[in-house]
Amino acid sequence: MTPACETRLDTGLAALGVEVDAIARERLLALLALLHKWNRAYNLTAVRDPEQMVTRHLLDSASIAAAVRGPTLLDVGAGAGLPGLVLAILDPRLMVTMLDGNGKKVRFQRQAVLELGLDNVTPVQARVETFEHGGFDQIVSRAFADLATFLTLTRPLLAEDGEWLAMKGRDVETELAALPSEVTLVENRLLAVPGDEAQRVLVRLRHS
Repeated sequence: MTPACETRLDTGLAALGVEVDAIARERLLALLALLHKWNRAYNLTAVRDPEQMVTRHLLDSASIAAAVRGPTLLDVGAGAGLPGLVLAILDPRLMVTMLDGNGKKVRFQRQAVLELGLDNVTPVQARVETFEHGGFDQIVSRAFADLATFLTLTRPLLAEDGEWLAMKGRDVETELAALPSEVTLVENRLLAVPGDEAQRVLVRLRHS
């Protein structure tokens, strides 16, 4: 990757207050290179420019790192492995399962896991409705569905004291107003992603 990509990653992580060691930094840059390479043939993401990938994929995913405690995390509708791959790189103690129904995207996930040497990530090709493994401490969604659908489909997969993490746009208030009474809003926090003017929020929810 170019020096500009490296600089954007370094300054962005510093602005987020996310500390990385040399191994994690190398893996993040390797993930960026792999994503850029595969995207040419498989159209994994609409973002084409590597520098924009740093901002809109790596830093966007890293922006919720402080809220991720695990130890088990399910990334629903993981697509090209975001935010799951980034979060797994940032915290090797985190056990991440990535779930998506799209075969080519899951193939990319598996290749990334292999090439990056991530033994704390399990890619799974399946629809969330048919996925039977439950008891996750946290379930994250970056661009999966509206809140009501996300909660309904994943409730059987969440541990009793577990937590949902939903990365949403600023227009989330309407979705929050429609939450069922048995769901408690823990936090609705603005995500300041360095270099990205789009307004994003992290919504943390628990089952009452």
